[in-house]
Amino acid sequence: MIAADGGGLVLKALVVDDESLARARMRTLLSDCRSPLVQCVGEAAHAVQAMTMLQHQSVDVALIDIHMPGADGLALARSLRALAQPPALIFVTAHAEHAVDAFELEAVDYLTKPVRLERLQLALQKVERLLQSRRGLAASEAQEDVLIIQERGRTERIPVAQIVYFKAELKYVTVRTAARSYILDGSLNELEEKYRTDFVRIHRNALIARRAVRALEKHFDAEEGEGWAVRLNGVEELLAVSRRQLAAVRELVSR
Repeated sequence: MIAADGGGLVLKALVVDDESLARARMRTLLSDCRSPLVQCVGEAAHAVQAMTMLQHQSVDVALIDIHMPGADGLALARSLRALAQPPALIFVTAHAEHAVDAFELEAVDYLTKPVRLERLQLALQKVERLLQSRRGLAASEAQEDVLIIQERGRTERIPVAQIVYFKAELKYVTVRTAARSYILDGSLNELEEKYRTDFVRIHRNALIARRAVRALEKHFDAEEGEGWAVRLNGVEELLAVSRRQLAAVRELVSR
């Protein structure tokens, strides 16, 4: 959001529609909005053009037509969710049959053409509340270090203080607490860099919480043979320690 001259905030909007008249009408409607104020900072005639624009400029909300040549609005919405700061989504279409698909993509609203100004303002008020909620969540996360897990259409906030270990498994990372495991689509190297104060590398595929270390013991692995493993508080399984990391883990256990 950007600041208005009067000190309020203005939503930045992107309009995506393959019909130029529809884009022009939406720009007019957006300029007539007063609660909240909104500024159309860009428009696109198709999905590729929209994604190109968003690589150079972030927006608060994308108003997307569904039926477009090439990738349709639903495909565009899926691509937008992969952005570091995805915009809120409002679908604007002459067809109502895709409403269920739209809300599965966590759309804020679904408007049918011709769009009325009052209905558009209600949708944008939802966007404003969503953005305010996100800002409050970000402020909360700044006070409490949490990891955000997106799993099966559900978002969970996991306090880092509860995590016992991170373990790389194929393309994903298993995040283990004493209660359960989660799957994170991320990089072990990035996690090591971010949490190096609280976690230590014990193997090319594992980071453990320093506070959770209970014991270092001899261990036989079917693939690697005789070696060492670490036992952690809160979980039963042993985690293998590589020869390269053995000295660091020994020092950790002896403290």
